[in-house]
Amino acid sequence: MASDRLAIDRAMDLEVRSGGTWDRREFVKGVAALTASAGLLGYDLRAARAEPPPEIAKVRLIHAPSMCLAPQYLAEGLLRLEGFSEVEYVPWEAPVGTYTQLWLPGIIAEGLADFSMGGVVWYPPAIDSGAPLLVLAGIHAGCYELFANSSVQSIRDLKGKTVAATQYGDDRLFISAILSYVGMDPRKDINWLTTTTPMQLFVEGKADAFIGFPPQPQELRTKKIGRVILNTTTDPPWSQYFCCLVAGNREFVRKYPIATKKVLRAYLKAADICANDPNRAARYMVDKGYVKDFKYALALITELPYDRWRTANPEDTLRFHALRLHEVGMIKSDPKKLIAQGTDWRFLNELKKELKA
Repeated sequence: MASDRLAIDRAMDLEVRSGGTWDRREFVKGVAALTASAGLLGYDLRAARAEPPPEIAKVRLIHAPSMCLAPQYLAEGLLRLEGFSEVEYVPWEAPVGTYTQLWLPGIIAEGLADFSMGGVVWYPPAIDSGAPLLVLAGIHAGCYELFANSSVQSIRDLKGKTVAATQYGDDRLFISAILSYVGMDPRKDINWLTTTTPMQLFVEGKADAFIGFPPQPQELRTKKIGRVILNTTTDPPWSQYFCCLVAGNREFVRKYPIATKKVLRAYLKAADICANDPNRAARYMVDKGYVKDFKYALALITELPYDRWRTANPEDTLRFHALRLHEVGMIKSDPKKLIAQGTDWRFLNELKKELKA
């Protein structure tokens, strides 16, 4: 096991030591290192080696540093091993164009990035609006926690209360889905406080509730502020579904199917690293400067079920959330149409067989 972890360290650190440019010698070393780690990760590279190289040498992911998105960053070295000579992380900024209000899906839809992990609630509205993206797989459950003050004991107690959220963010969408599930209407039953700093307004007592995303829940628990009335990592039915899904630009997936499969393989292997060696994953995120606090990162990566991609059905996740958002008029299309229009499970199904999921 120690040699396996050393192999992963070597493979993940190659990008750092090479300054982003690999020569043939280091590439061969990287392949050998990853092959040596097969015992830990539960897969081998024979299928990947038999494939042609990717049709395109460059792939672009979204740079949205967060502890739970660790697979998106651990994938960098693995993408090099898959044959990509350039891996770019596109800054997380609102796109300018047709899909400006979609943020993360909008960056992909506008062709500014090729792939990204992202919160499940982003995707039903994006697909509903006609955004040219395809959901390819789920990665893990959890992440979001709904915090409230002492006046709120349950989700139904939010009726008439003030809830802080960003205007077009996944926080507003997730809260809306949660309220819909218990029969409440987010358009009428709560008072939205639109802000760019929802946690700060909650801490200041200006809002009764908000939904936190790492590292916010970890910070509030450390400071003993508020109480959690819903934890999507542990509380059903939310814990039964994916939190983060991988999506790609539709045109990229159509034009470059070999590259798409290689990208998704890198994501799934990176998720396996998080599941099997959270200490290594957390250290990598801190050393690369993607997160600041190793303690928070390790706690979260250890807590989240990163091996969920092996057992859960991402289509069920999309259907569940699409139903919730459809019930409250936030999307027009029914779930069946959304899934047909905005998903492609071919690559996931092939990789599940290859990686013995």
